[in-house]
Amino acid sequence: MRERASRWTAVVASALVALATGWCGAAESRAIPVPLEGHPGNVFLAGEAVTVSAPEGVSWRALDERGKVAGSGPLDSTGGPLRTTLGTLPVGWYRIEFLNGDGAAAGWTTAAVLERLKAPIPEDSPICVDAALSWLSEDEAERATLARLAALAGVNWIRDRIHWREMQTGPGTFVPETKYDAAAAMQAREGLQVLQVFHTLPKWVMESAPDGDPRCPDLRQVYAFCKAMAARFSGKVSAWEPWNEGNAANFGGWTIDGLCAYQKAAFLGFKAGDPAVTVGWNPLGGINSQSLVNGILANETWPYYDTYNLHSYDWPHAYETLWGPAREAACGRPIWVTECDRGIEAEAGSAAGDLSPENNVLKAELVAQEVASSLYAGASRHYHFVLGHYMENRTQFGLLRKDLTPRPSYVALAAAGRLLADARCLGRWNVEGQPNAYAVAFRGPERDVLVAWIEEQVDWPQRGRAKAAWALPEGMRVEAAFDYLGRPLAGTPEELCSAAVYLVLPKGEADKLTLAKPAASAYREGAPANVVLQLQWPQAQVSGRTEGWTQEHDCQAAPASETAFRVYVYNFGSAPAKGALAFGELPEGWSVAPSGKEVEVAPMERARVDLRLRTPANAKDERVRVMGDFGAFGKAALSFRVRTAE
Repeated sequence: MRERASRWTAVVASALVALATGWCGAAESRAIPVPLEGHPGNVFLAGEAVTVSAPEGVSWRALDERGKVAGSGPLDSTGGPLRTTLGTLPVGWYRIEFLNGDGAAAGWTTAAVLERLKAPIPEDSPICVDAALSWLSEDEAERATLARLAALAGVNWIRDRIHWREMQTGPGTFVPETKYDAAAAMQAREGLQVLQVFHTLPKWVMESAPDGDPRCPDLRQVYAFCKAMAARFSGKVSAWEPWNEGNAANFGGWTIDGLCAYQKAAFLGFKAGDPAVTVGWNPLGGINSQSLVNGILANETWPYYDTYNLHSYDWPHAYETLWGPAREAACGRPIWVTECDRGIEAEAGSAAGDLSPENNVLKAELVAQEVASSLYAGASRHYHFVLGHYMENRTQFGLLRKDLTPRPSYVALAAAGRLLADARCLGRWNVEGQPNAYAVAFRGPERDVLVAWIEEQVDWPQRGRAKAAWALPEGMRVEAAFDYLGRPLAGTPEELCSAAVYLVLPKGEADKLTLAKPAASAYREGAPANVVLQLQWPQAQVSGRTEGWTQEHDCQAAPASETAFRVYVYNFGSAPAKGALAFGELPEGWSVAPSGKEVEVAPMERARVDLRLRTPANAKDERVRVMGDFGAFGKAALSFRVRTAE
């Protein structure tokens, strides 16, 4: 590849102008983000003078993420009291140290220089971020800074949180103005599309549940709340997730049938409040285990989500395999990965939860690997978790430090946000003889991009060491190359390493590669019905188990027993619904009585059907399926797994 190096200077110079758009096509009504006044967070655009707050000292030096000196000079006060102007720095991330007369560091901060966008990020860009602005910050100015920093990183969709209890204090009683309203409006003004989620029930909802069962809320209250929220946030919130990791004990420990019934009521409520809003599946915690996916499908839930949302905290090399059951559950709907990361330990002794220099690099390298692998595994939206400083014990997740200044991983997300802004995954090119090498091809309206790296299937301490020679097919044209932080390279690297390289190609050039196609989800037909069935089993113990690191919860019944349970039949339609409940084929020796139960339900009401389940002495874990045929109102399904005592 060395013979091509002589033409790269001119090519890169011209390509930088065109590629700074990040393939931003239309979206003319949206503004191009610029830093807020004073550059809170120390994020600058290429060509701007870098001015930062400085403690007392006599000089400064800027180090890149690997400790190489990128600039130095005396401290001055041209930026104002206790601020110093460092001049312009190239695109990248910097640790800026302030030195005393002895040359020792008196303090330090970080800064980022990002490439300028020439047009707004397109509204269908796959690069997104979970910011949780409303939960992780109580300061309005800080929330505004976080939103702007997300926009500067080329993010299109942003995920936030609300609390139901703070929006609604009782049946029909809503708080007129909350911080969530202000935050949603502010993020919309930033040109960000908001995905909103909530995952707690108000006390008054739990108290009104049958037998006070928190896993069995009155779904009419769920419907009414979701309808009100969709209408209230119309034009400010573009998509909703009605719960978060409900299978996990810390988010409710719901049974999968309970989550499915809840999802159906929420979907119908959101669509009643705003038919145009996107409603995602409430994502599960851990991986999408096959048994949980079987429950989603057995409950015929796929007509009740526009997108299938999932979370992943696994290594990127495993996405394609681990997400197989999730693609099955998606039933052809777009897959949104609404939380994704791999937390890393903060440096010992760091009160601010900062990372060591080595871990800063490893985390930044992960970002491009994560995004490219996710889109290849079938995702159409990828939300990195999380924008702001956030720790669980000593595990750090934030792209930004506690004072909102950047980590290298923030700059890595900005590189993906620019270079993959309108990209659609074409597939993976297998580098001959290098099974741990990844080269994922993308196509936008004007360019193709190849994202390439190599990484062993190892944990944090062993990452970042892999290297391998590689070469593109003879005659393949490359217009420009950028590293994992979006810095221009002088040519195509002859060696792959853990730090991904973005190769920008003429549109259609990736067709010269033999590509394994991205994982796909088969489409399944279906339409939502206004009748929803919900299980309530007052005397059953809910037992939990862990499959891999995914928690699952089910009702438990002893062998050779007879227990009472209930099915609530909800009618979310505008006319009375009349039909019958029937049971699918039961395991040998199992019985449910009475069968063929007739039910009539008035609009926005529910009916309770009391039933009894009898299990044989040799009972094993089994699934019970209830079907409701309500004629013009459609068919309703309920399927629940019963675990038997050991």
